[in-house]
Amino acid sequence: MQSGEQSSRSGSRVDPWRGRYAARAAGMVASEVRALFAVASRPEIVSLAGGMPNVSALPMDTVGALMTELVAERGAVALQYGSAQGDPGLRETICEVMAAEGIDDASPDDVVVTVGSQQALDLVTRVFVDPGDTVVTEAPTYVTALGVFAVYQADVVHVAMDEDGVVPEALAETFARLEREGRPAKLFYTVPTFQNPAGATLSAERRHRVVEICRRARVLLLEDNPYGLLHLDGDEPMRALRADAPDDVVYLGSFSKTLAPGLRVGWALAPSAVREKLVLAAESAMLSHSVFNQLAVDRYLRTQPWPEQMRDFRAMYRERRGAMLDALEKYMPPGVTWTRPAGGFFVWVTLPEGLDSKAMLPRAIQSRVAYVPGTGFFADGGGRQAMRLSYCYPPPERIRDGVRLLADVIGAELRMRDIFGTSAPATSTGPQAPGPDQA
Repeated sequence: MQSGEQSSRSGSRVDPWRGRYAARAAGMVASEVRALFAVASRPEIVSLAGGMPNVSALPMDTVGALMTELVAERGAVALQYGSAQGDPGLRETICEVMAAEGIDDASPDDVVVTVGSQQALDLVTRVFVDPGDTVVTEAPTYVTALGVFAVYQADVVHVAMDEDGVVPEALAETFARLEREGRPAKLFYTVPTFQNPAGATLSAERRHRVVEICRRARVLLLEDNPYGLLHLDGDEPMRALRADAPDDVVYLGSFSKTLAPGLRVGWALAPSAVREKLVLAAESAMLSHSVFNQLAVDRYLRTQPWPEQMRDFRAMYRERRGAMLDALEKYMPPGVTWTRPAGGFFVWVTLPEGLDSKAMLPRAIQSRVAYVPGTGFFADGGGRQAMRLSYCYPPPERIRDGVRLLADVIGAELRMRDIFGTSAPATSTGPQAPGPDQA
C-alpha cells in the first residue's frame, strides 16, 4: 500500500486539494460558537454559550398532528419543488407578522423566503459585495455575519456602540472617513433590537438618525431582526427601522427564535429591484427550499394561538434573564460589568483590566461552565476583555449554577493577575476554541 493511501485512509489532515481552492475559501473558518458546541453539549457542562431557543416549550403533540395533516391534505404540493421566492401564502403571513413592528406597508411580492435569515444575509452580501468592498458593522457584531462577510472577501469596519445601540455620530464619521479614503461603505449591517451579542437596543431617537445617516451616505442599511418579538420589558415591540424607510432598508426576519430553528424558515423584505436580484441569487444557490417546511410554518401560524404562545415564550425567557442578572449581581467579583438586555437572549460581560476571556476559557471548561469569548464578535481581534452569556436554553437553576462557577473562575483569574500582573495564559489542557470568527 502506498504511503499516500495510508494517509488518506487513516484520516490524515493533509489536504490533497490545498492550493486549488478559490481565494474566498480562506475566509471559511470555524466560528468560536461552533467550536464550543461539542464541548458545551456535554451533560456535565453548564453551557451559557449557545443561542439555542427552548423548543421544548412548543406543543409537540400539536406540531406532530399538524404535520401529519399537512401530508394527508397537501402532500403532493408540500413534497414537490417550489419557487425560489417562497410560498405565496407564507409570504402573506410574514407581512402580517411584520406589521407588529410597524411594517404595515409590506407587499408579499417583495418578500423572499429563505433558509433561515442566515441565507438572506448571505444572498444580500452576494448581490452587493465585491471582494475588497467595505461593510460597516457594530462593535461587537453577530458572529456568523462576520463569517459571511469574510467568505465574500469584504473589508469589515466596526463602529462603536453603547447601551443605546450604535452611536450615530461615530457612524456618520466612519462613513465620511471611508469616503475620503476612497473605500466607501456598501452596507451597514445592524442588529438594532436586543443585539447579538451585546443585548443592547437602538433607542427610538437614534433609529431615525441612523436611517437618515445611511440615506445621506447612500449606504444600504441591512436590518437583522430575529429577536424583535422577544421583548421582555413592556407590552409592545420596538418599531423596526424598515417601518420608516422602505426604500433604504433590507429587513431580515426569522422564525428560528420565535418558532423552531430546525424548520429553517426566514425571509428578506427588500425594495422591488433588490428583491428581484435576491430571487435570482436564491434560485442559483438552491433552486427552491423546502415547501413542506414553509407550509408547516404557515399552517401553524394560521391555526394555532401563536400570539398567546409568544407571551408564554416571553415569560419563560424573562424568568431566565432574571435568573442570570440576579446571579451576576450576587456572585461576580468587583470590577466585572454587564449589560441588562430588554429582550432577546444575551448578556455581554466585560472583565476587569488584565483578564483575557479567550485565555480563560479552558479553565472555565475545566470548571464545568462554557461561554463565548468576545474575540469571536470582532473582525479586528478585539473583545478579549469581554464574553457573551446566553440565558435562553438552560433552566433558571442551571443558569444560577453556571454563573456561580464562572464567577469562581474569574475570581481565580483576578488573584493570579494580582500576583503576576496578568491572567494565566491558555493551557493545553481542556478544549480551546480557534481564533477570531463567528457563527
